[in-house]
Amino acid sequence: MVLASSAAGREGTSAGALASLFRVTLLFFGLWDVQTQTVTNTKPTYIWQTGPWGRCMGSECGPGGSQSRAVWCAHSEGWTTLHTNCLQSERPSNQQSCFRVCDWHKELYDWQLGAWNQCVPVSMRNVGVPRPMVCSRGEEGIQTREVGCVHKADGVPAEDAICEYFEPKPRLEQACLIPCPRDCVVSEFSLWTSCSKSCGMGLQNRIRSVLAPPLFGGSACLNLTEFRTCQPGPCEGQESLYSLRVGPWGPCTISPVRQIREARVSKAERKAKRDRQPRQDRQGKRRKNKKKKELKENRGEIVRERVKEKGNVRDPETRELIKKKRTRNRQNRQGLKFWDLHVGFQTREVTCVHRSGSPAALSLCNQQTLPVTYQACVNPKDCELSDWSDWSDCSKECYDLNGRKGQYTRTRQVQQFPVGGGAMCPELEESEPCLPHGEGIPPCVAYNWRTTEWSDCRVDVLLSQQDRRRSNQTGLCGGGVQTREVYCVQAPTETSSNLSSLKNKDASRPVDNDLCLGVPPNTTQLCHIPCPMECEVSSWSAWGLCTFENCQDQSTKKGFKLRKRKIMNEPTGGTGNCPHLTEAIPCEEPNCYDWLLVKLEECVPDNDKVCGPGTQNPQVQCVDSDGKYVDRQLCRDAILPMPVLCEVPCPKDCVLSPWTTWSLCSNSCSGKNTEGKQTRARSIMAYNVGEGGSQCPNSGALQEVRNCNDHPCTVYHWQTGPWGQCIEDTSVPPANSSLSHSGAGVGTNEAFCSVGMQTRKVICVRVNVGQVPPKKCPESLRPETVRPCLLPCKRDCIVTPYSDWTPCPSSCQTGSLCHQKKQSRKRIIVQLPANGGQDCPEVLFQEKECDASSFCPGYRWKTHKWRRCQLVPWTIRQDTPGAQETCGPGLQGRVVSCKKLDGGPVDVSACLKFAGPMPQLTQYCQLPCQNDCQLTNWSKFSSCAADCVGVRTRKRMLVGKSKKREQCKNTQMYPLSETQYCPCNKYNAQPVGNWSDCILPEGGRVEGLLGMKVQGDTKECGQGYRYQATVCYDQDNRLVETSRCNSHGYIEEACIIPCPSDCKLSEWSNWSRCSKSCGSGVKVRSKWLREKPYNGGRPCPKLDHVNQAQVYEVVPCLSDCSQYVWVAEPWSVWRVSNVDLKENCGDGVQTRKVRCMQNTVNGPSDPVEDYLCDPEEMPLGARERKLPCPEDCVLTDWGPWSRCPLPCNVNSTRQRTASPIRQPGEGKQCPPTTEKEQCTMNTNCFHYSYNITDWSTCQLSERAVCGVGFKTRMLDCVRSDGKSVDIKFCEELGLDKKWQMNASCVVECPINCQLSDWSSWTDCSHTCGLAGKLWRRRTVIQASQGDGRPCSSQLEQWKPCPVKPCYSWRYIAWSPCKSEGALCGEGLRFRNVSCFVPDGSGKDQGSMVDEELCGDLEQTVDGDKQIILQESCTVPCPGECYLMDWTAWSPCQLSCISGDDLGFGSVQVRSRAVVAQEPENLLQCPEQEWEARPCTEGQCYEYKWMTGAWKGSSRQVWCQRSDGLNVTGGCPLTGEPVADRSCDPACDKPRSYCTEAGICGCEEGYTEVMTSDGVLDQCTVIPVLEIPTAGDSKADVKTIRALNPTQPTANLPGRSGRTWFLQPFGPDGKLKTWVYGVAAGAFVLLVFIVSMTYLACKKPKKPQRRQMNRLKPLTLAYDGDADM
Repeated sequence: MVLASSAAGREGTSAGALASLFRVTLLFFGLWDVQTQTVTNTKPTYIWQTGPWGRCMGSECGPGGSQSRAVWCAHSEGWTTLHTNCLQSERPSNQQSCFRVCDWHKELYDWQLGAWNQCVPVSMRNVGVPRPMVCSRGEEGIQTREVGCVHKADGVPAEDAICEYFEPKPRLEQACLIPCPRDCVVSEFSLWTSCSKSCGMGLQNRIRSVLAPPLFGGSACLNLTEFRTCQPGPCEGQESLYSLRVGPWGPCTISPVRQIREARVSKAERKAKRDRQPRQDRQGKRRKNKKKKELKENRGEIVRERVKEKGNVRDPETRELIKKKRTRNRQNRQGLKFWDLHVGFQTREVTCVHRSGSPAALSLCNQQTLPVTYQACVNPKDCELSDWSDWSDCSKECYDLNGRKGQYTRTRQVQQFPVGGGAMCPELEESEPCLPHGEGIPPCVAYNWRTTEWSDCRVDVLLSQQDRRRSNQTGLCGGGVQTREVYCVQAPTETSSNLSSLKNKDASRPVDNDLCLGVPPNTTQLCHIPCPMECEVSSWSAWGLCTFENCQDQSTKKGFKLRKRKIMNEPTGGTGNCPHLTEAIPCEEPNCYDWLLVKLEECVPDNDKVCGPGTQNPQVQCVDSDGKYVDRQLCRDAILPMPVLCEVPCPKDCVLSPWTTWSLCSNSCSGKNTEGKQTRARSIMAYNVGEGGSQCPNSGALQEVRNCNDHPCTVYHWQTGPWGQCIEDTSVPPANSSLSHSGAGVGTNEAFCSVGMQTRKVICVRVNVGQVPPKKCPESLRPETVRPCLLPCKRDCIVTPYSDWTPCPSSCQTGSLCHQKKQSRKRIIVQLPANGGQDCPEVLFQEKECDASSFCPGYRWKTHKWRRCQLVPWTIRQDTPGAQETCGPGLQGRVVSCKKLDGGPVDVSACLKFAGPMPQLTQYCQLPCQNDCQLTNWSKFSSCAADCVGVRTRKRMLVGKSKKREQCKNTQMYPLSETQYCPCNKYNAQPVGNWSDCILPEGGRVEGLLGMKVQGDTKECGQGYRYQATVCYDQDNRLVETSRCNSHGYIEEACIIPCPSDCKLSEWSNWSRCSKSCGSGVKVRSKWLREKPYNGGRPCPKLDHVNQAQVYEVVPCLSDCSQYVWVAEPWSVWRVSNVDLKENCGDGVQTRKVRCMQNTVNGPSDPVEDYLCDPEEMPLGARERKLPCPEDCVLTDWGPWSRCPLPCNVNSTRQRTASPIRQPGEGKQCPPTTEKEQCTMNTNCFHYSYNITDWSTCQLSERAVCGVGFKTRMLDCVRSDGKSVDIKFCEELGLDKKWQMNASCVVECPINCQLSDWSSWTDCSHTCGLAGKLWRRRTVIQASQGDGRPCSSQLEQWKPCPVKPCYSWRYIAWSPCKSEGALCGEGLRFRNVSCFVPDGSGKDQGSMVDEELCGDLEQTVDGDKQIILQESCTVPCPGECYLMDWTAWSPCQLSCISGDDLGFGSVQVRSRAVVAQEPENLLQCPEQEWEARPCTEGQCYEYKWMTGAWKGSSRQVWCQRSDGLNVTGGCPLTGEPVADRSCDPACDKPRSYCTEAGICGCEEGYTEVMTSDGVLDQCTVIPVLEIPTAGDSKADVKTIRALNPTQPTANLPGRSGRTWFLQPFGPDGKLKTWVYGVAAGAFVLLVFIVSMTYLACKKPKKPQRRQMNRLKPLTLAYDGDADM
């Protein structure tokens, strides 16, 4: 309501501002009221919502499909409701027809991509994005395009869904970059030109060129020319205002007579072409020739002359000569069909122009003779070609398995060569690739790679093994490298194995490797030599019983004691021998079986008493000679051990401890000087009582000694030698001698062809003596001496047939014989002989001289005589003076034909293809007029007798009537001879360029066995030669052939290539101690650096922190916890403290010696230091105990403590026990026989765990140098207190061993770098000049591995080529433009092509030499075959404003920022500036021109502002390019430095200037006097205080006022040198602060001086006497201080 009323009130009203404001207010409140009512009064609304369309479905492809979608009713808040809540009339359709896409539609429809639109800045598309103020790299933009799905056939748009079915829709937008605008950059101005006039007022010009064009909307180029007026002086007389001007030559026109003739000819040609009959063709040619003859001048006379000439010929010889001449002329005229030279004429206009440029009458141009307005010309004709010929057959007539194709070719012929500047001929030949078609096409000859067999595997030692392996490297094993040779052969026609083809005599012969297309096989590979496993045996067993040699045969009484050992590891490879396994000792009374005492039972008193004497019964077992238990019946003949006497002590008896066990035998055998002994001991436990008990024995009875190992030290064993060579066994029948063995052939295992036998030597050896008779050793144990073996088959040497002879060089000079060179052939060893096979031939390479070949094929142009000179038609020149006489300038042509080098004719197309550009067909000529002097051409100069001696001359002669004319006899105008001094040729040679690489002489390769090459074993060091090119110059410093200086073209010098020296290490150090004294650890040994590698030697393995190479070898070690043991001697006799003489008992002390000894297999041997034994386990050396009294109970020593139960617990205990030896008397009891103590952690109770050691280094077999080895580690048992203990503690607990003790490892093999052979020397890199080099290269076949010798960095070598002069055709500079016969207008400028040779420096264009030196070169200039020796030009008329010639193209420049290419390509530019001569004609000047073109390999240039020093209130500011060129443009205007500075008010006081701060200051030597408002009032001279300085004869004077740092002192007037000026006044005219300070200091100094003067002059008072106390003397100690 309110809105409606307000709207109605606004209609038709146009009240004042107040009424309008009122209406706006009402409108605002009305809208607010409506919105409020809408929110509060409207009901919830429901709307229809739809889902996406489903897939198009249908029974047929095309537009008959249908698709559906979901439609539902939803509340405006988003939740779904019933359909009835929405208006049914607004319900969207849930189904529609569609185009059902099928797979074959992909061929019918496709995306059509439109072109990208212009890049639009992002700031223009997005309102909120500000546009950058300063452009740095460019502005980001977006460009769009249209993409739509169309029908391919007609381009009709289709639904996008059709194309989207096959391919996603391409993007419609992409980011782009709008580059920053680039202003035009111009160079500096040149110097001012001279004045355009010699008198009067003229103009001077200075010009500049465009260096970079404006890009991307940059500023346009500034004016390239500046003018200023000049007036050399007043003109004398009247100045010429008119000039004669010639216009350009018009088009070439033929005479009307020739036009009529050509029209007739063309009509006849059309008729002949229409009829296409040979007869009519011949008639047309006759008519054409007839018409030509009719139109010739004086045709009747010519006919009569020829008839007369024919009639005069009578003799046959003359007739034959004329016939040959006509035939030759007919051949020469064959060229006429290729070019139809029509000589016509062209004219030009001659006008008179005023200095202002307006035309004027010819009469105003006062010139005696007018220029020639006509000249002869050649009517231009374009190149005409025939139709293409049919395609040729395919050049390949076979099917190439490698896919190489042949070619179809077709050609066309030249029917009309271009003349007179007509269009040039296009290509005359086309080709296309092809493959042969049809049935029965044979396959092409194919070529395959073949290889020789691999060489033996070669192993190099590691650096760490070089000393250990130095003496013998033949038995090395492990990883290595092997090589083979690769060659190319023709593939066999039928499939056959490699071996059968090799063994066949017709094995494939080597061909050129370039014929094989595939990747060649490898020539090197890694290999592995299996390492021999040495025999490992166990330790010796104990000596057995004395037994018969054969228990089955006991007839002999000879017996042996045997000890044996077993083979732990069978040997593989190597010698295959194990050491002897049995040793024998002769003995007496042999027996095959014997009783073994197992133990003695307890002592049992006799007669069933409790104590007293008794016996111990032995427990025995029957054993054989090997110690094995056998049936007891077998020992029935052996002596059974007897019971042992013993005694159980009674209460009053002496008590002895049990015997200790027998010690180990002191010797393993007994001889004259050695005898085996064993000992045992016992001690007194208690003494007897008086006379009632048994007495204690003396000390000697406490030890016992017995003999042991009483057999003699004569040990025998069988010793075997190595097995001999396998020889043929003749005892084996031939039928059984053939063995089948898999893997026969090259590169596989050897085949075995027969059975042989091997023998070895077996001898009886007495240990430490040597060989003894065989009867000393047991015969039954004698090893075998013969065994069967397999004989390998013989292998003959297999060699390929000789390859074909290499072709002789085909490169030769034109018309000369080919150079005499050599050709060679080779054959290759495929398989080396073995096992007595046929040897290889010695000669593998043959060489012979090339035969002299015939002339090299080639083609050349042959030029024929020039035709007569044709003049401009008389009708054109009839109005000119002298037209009645047939003379003047004209044009003449000639015929060019193509010849072979041997003189035979050939089609012109051959010369067009191979013989260079066609010679000139026309030239201007001059028909002499009646009064002209005619002379012959100059002859050649006469020869000189010697250099620098005499003169040489050339001559010419007058011809015809010129001999009689007086003016022709004037030798000043027409000289008939010329003389010049003989050339003085002096040559000097000098070296040029660098020395080449040091090149070793050829043949440095090491040849392997029988000529097989060993890849990579080349001689890399030693004496070689290096080369330096020499250059030969003549006396004019021009390059000439080196033969002129009697030089070979280079000098050579001996050089040395240092041999590589490998890293050298020291010998192995001694093994360190085991890292653990008990248990498992590691021990280390090392090598240290002795010499570092150099010259490419094998590198050192590694460097430690002090840069020293160190190689470690770490192996596990096991320190036996019992290797050092405490050995206690028997206890001494008791020493009783309180001795009871009657009973000898009570408290006492018992001692013994305890020593640390090294434990060996035979028991403790030598005493060692005590610290090597475990102090915790050290037995007591003394003990205090109560010695039992008579009838006391006697116990044994305490047994060992029992183990504490694990885990350790304070509640658990351990105990030890003792047993009674003597029962107590009556009324007495035995003490407790059990003792307990609490278990305490890490005191008497311990936990145990395994500890793993570190891995050892990789361990290889004895002779292996690398490859697969093994590394080990060990388990260590560690107590809970950290102490390593014997492994048995952990094993007894059954702890889990979860670690792997052994692992395989790999030692990287030292593979030396393998290089290929040097390639052949390349052709010279430059055919001439000083920079030519020959190169040869090699490649890395096998890179180095491990510490093998690295590859040499020199993979290519060069040496200089002999220097040859670079003769070339070059243009001489253009002559000045000259308009013939006129002052200005269109003219010509000329240049010549001359032969030049550069001096090789590359800095100059070279020197001109005789053209004969360029005679063999094709006449091209900078690769352009079209030689242009003249061109039209324009001579500006006086006063005319004109454009200069184009400048050279500027350097190629990239669009880049800070050296980064922006990707917009490179551009270069050239320009033409305007030159004016008259100030009045400046408005008529043409516009300056510039043009740009894209280029490649551009450079990045940066531009920055440069400033000079301030001079007063200004300085110079300019823009400089990064290459140092000063330019205008390119630098950003926003960063331009200030060039002028000014002070306000101006500094107009004398001696004042404007400072950098913008205020007025005074020059040096003057001080500023300022007004009260801070303005400079005047500059006054201040006094100078000169302060001399040391080292300067004159005083340096300094000023407190800082000078302008950019302005040197010398530029300031009035002073020289350095000066200090003391200025008491500041710029405001007031005293400065330091003046007050100086004044105050002077006042204080004055007061001090007055005071000191007063004190010095005052009379002193008389001192009073008083008693002085005596003081101690003071002593000063001088401490070295100089102040004392």
